[in-house]
Amino acid sequence: MNQNKKGLTFYPLGGLGEIGMNCMLLETEKSAVLIDCGLMFPDDFHYGVDVVIPRLDFVLEKKSKLQGIILTHGHEDHIGALPWLMSGLQVPVYSSAFTLGLVENKLKEATEQTPDLRVVQPSEREWDRHILLLIIFTFRA
Repeated sequence: MNQNKKGLTFYPLGGLGEIGMNCMLLETEKSAVLIDCGLMFPDDFHYGVDVVIPRLDFVLEKKSKLQGIILTHGHEDHIGALPWLMSGLQVPVYSSAFTLGLVENKLKEATEQTPDLRVVQPSEREWDRHILLLIIFTFRA
């Protein structure tokens, strides 16, 4: 196996093939970005369970590489698990002003730290540029 080979690994931590708990980690040798951090409401067979969240310990093990979190929108299945993650993490969170407003209130209730929330404007396809720049910056060799 070539140790100098550069690559990008996708870790779907939830939401793949199901509704809810959307969370995906993109990782290279030197950096990582998390896209969404959602929860899922339990089915009937999850008796006594209030919410189902992704395996966030996997993300926390890689926190030294994590450059930021990108939230695609403000539904609970995309932002709901963020309070569990952010209590052990301090990285920028990128999204729309509306989504970050929802996130800010959630994080105020759950953590004592002030999160680094960065608004991405939707005008002139700026959202796409910000995401692209973040990914390029993060995954530069």
